[in-house]
Order: sequence, then C-alpha cells, then structure tokens
Amino acid sequence: MKIMKGLEGASIKRSVDSGTEEQRRAVQEIIASVQKDGDKAVRGFTEKFDGVSLEDYKVSESEIEEAFSSLDSEMISIIEEAADNIREFHREQKRSSWFTTDENGTMLGQKLTPLDSVGVYVPGGTAAYPSSVLMNVLPAKVAGVERITMVSPPGRDGRLSPGVLVAARIAGVKEIFKVGGAQAVAALAYGTESIAPVDKITGPGNIFVALAKREVFGDVDIDMIAGPSEIVILADEHQRADEIAADLLSQAEHDVLASAVLVTNSSTLAEEVSSQVERQLSTLPREEIARESITNFGAIYVTGDIEEGIALVNELAAEHLEILTEKPFETMAKIRHAGAIFLGRYSSEPVGDYFAGPNHVLPTNGTARFSSPLNVDEFMKKTSVISYSEIALQQNYDKIAKLARLEGLEAHARAVEIRFNKEK
Repeated sequence: MKIMKGLEGASIKRSVDSGTEEQRRAVQEIIASVQKDGDKAVRGFTEKFDGVSLEDYKVSESEIEEAFSSLDSEMISIIEEAADNIREFHREQKRSSWFTTDENGTMLGQKLTPLDSVGVYVPGGTAAYPSSVLMNVLPAKVAGVERITMVSPPGRDGRLSPGVLVAARIAGVKEIFKVGGAQAVAALAYGTESIAPVDKITGPGNIFVALAKREVFGDVDIDMIAGPSEIVILADEHQRADEIAADLLSQAEHDVLASAVLVTNSSTLAEEVSSQVERQLSTLPREEIARESITNFGAIYVTGDIEEGIALVNELAAEHLEILTEKPFETMAKIRHAGAIFLGRYSSEPVGDYFAGPNHVLPTNGTARFSSPLNVDEFMKKTSVISYSEIALQQNYDKIAKLARLEGLEAHARAVEIRFNKEK
C-alpha cells in the first residue's frame, strides 16, 4: 500500500460512474416499455438480459420451501439471529406522533405514518446477499409498512438464491418476484399486471439499476444512489498490523473501486500493515479485485499525532470508520463525520455488515458529512398538524395578514381577516 507522510490531497472520493448517454437512453427505453406493456415487457427483458424465460415470475411457496430445505439448520438459525439483532436495533429508532397545546387553545403536532408500500431490490446472479434483504426489509417492517415487494434477478436456472429466499421469508416478505435490472425498478415504480406499484424503492444494484432509480425518483422515493464501499481505520502505535490489514481487505474485496485507508501516528505500524496487506492478498479468492482496489484507492497516511489523525478522519467522512486507539470512546467523541463507527479490535467491520444490528446501508464517497444510514424514519412520513382556536387566531391574525402582504399575497391576508369580518 502507498504510505503517505503528508496529508495534502487526502481523499476517499472516487469518480462514480453516472452512466453513459447510451446507458441512460437504454434505461429510459426499458422504463417506457414496462409502463406501456407491463408484464410482457418485463418477461421480454428478463429473457434478453438474464437469459431465462419465465411465464410466471412470482416466487412460489414451493420455491421458498425448497430454499429452506437446501440450507442447513445452523445457517437458518444464524440468519434468524441476525434478523432479531437488526429488528431490535431498529425498534429503538422508532418515534411516535407528538402534540403540544397552549393555554389559548392552540394545538400543534406531528403525525407519523408509515409508507403504504416499499419495493426492495436485491442483487442476484453471482452476487446474492441475504444480509441486504434483512437490512432493507426489517427497518420498513419496524416502521409499520404493510406491503413490501422484493425483486431480484434470477439465475440461469430461473431461481433465486436459497439464502436470499430464506432471509426474505424470515424478514416477513410475502411478495417476491424473479426480475432484476431497470425493468424491475420500472415495475416497482409504475406497476404491471403482476406487480403493484410502490411508494419507495430501496436496495443496491448495478449501473442500470442506479440509473433507473434516478429516472423514477419523483414518481416514487428512493433510498440513495450508493457508491463503492470504503473503510477508514484510525489506529495508534499499540495495534496489531495483521488485524488492520485483514479489515482493510474486507472492503477492498468488494469492488475494484472500493477504498481502504489507514490513518496512523506510527510509521512502524504503517510499514507493518503495508507488508501484511501484501502477504494476505496472495491468499484471497478475490485477490484480483482486492489488489486493484488497494493499488488505485488504498493508502496509509502517517500523521504527527492522533489529534491530526482525527482531523483527517473527519475530512474523509468515511462509510465505515474503525477506531483502534487506547481510548476509543474518547476518540469517538471527537468524530463528526462517519456512516458507522466501530470501536476497538473486537468490532471488526464485518460485525456490522452481517450481525450486530445497525444498518449496513450507509452513505459513501464522503456523503457521510450530510447523510445517515438507512433507518426507520426513511419508511415513515411526517405530517404537520395545526389547530388554532378562535382566541389564538384573534391574537395573531393581524400579524399573519401583515406577513402575507409583505410577500404580496393579498388573498392570504384576507383568508385570516374574513373570520373577524375584516374583509378589505
């Protein structure tokens, strides 16, 4: 890994592909075709892009039963335990409606209502992620969303991954469809004969899925357009190089655009981690991907002290931040920008990816400066509630009318004045 003694130009920002003009036009044509021809278009695109012809692309009960039969009981138990952890964490996030009253009879408040429906996109093919199912579905379930529809591209055998199906059933999904790509996003947004339209679409996907989500945003809500994964580790001289290297590679193996960065005040640790990364790379099944990631987007920054490292970490605003210092909780108090923070050597990043409970759908590419992880609030609407009594309006209508006229809106002013026979 590159070891940088100076901090100038330190960044984890990458140029995330927003698609070529040809890709954007292709996505627009797919969406228009699904809007026009519904299921017929979905079947046609599934055959064209996934190489499988499906007359009925809804997952049957027998397929779910087969999925449970094909997984060993220990793995099912692990998925159930992970689901319990995720569910419990998100229950702590759920908020309630609230109202306040004043002596003059004014009542103000906020009414929280879960969305009616959500669509969850889950990558398929060679990349099948049961954890993605749990992280996207369970916050919506905790929020109280009544209808959750899941879509995922089928394999060449016309089926979905058993792990994905088991996770979906454990999470409580009742509607699952074997369809992926831009056609799946279009079906969720606008509906077909088989798939009812939803109010929000969440979940990761390839460039065509990302472009489709951008296209339908406004007609439906979306979660985010996620970029490549990243990890920043802040470590002092007392940490183990082999563990840090392993954690850096846990993100580098995701994608050639993934970024893995160490920030440390120890030149010795920097050299040891660099050597360990090279040693461990040679034994990784995904060595080619991880090596390209480390070569292009990996770095080790050596700072004068930990305080300088904290300042750099805040500037980077990483998706995943591991704090490996003597007093990690004290260090955490100084962190302002990170998607998720992992404290101490036993809180390796995969603990959060799979099992601990917090959501692994996180802001990337520096957007942790202003964005949050996927959470229960993402699946609820907030509606303001206003109730003024006669006394309250009488005390304030003249002020309201003056503000309205300041903005040149005479009808607004008259609307409050007329209630006290003050028509102009």
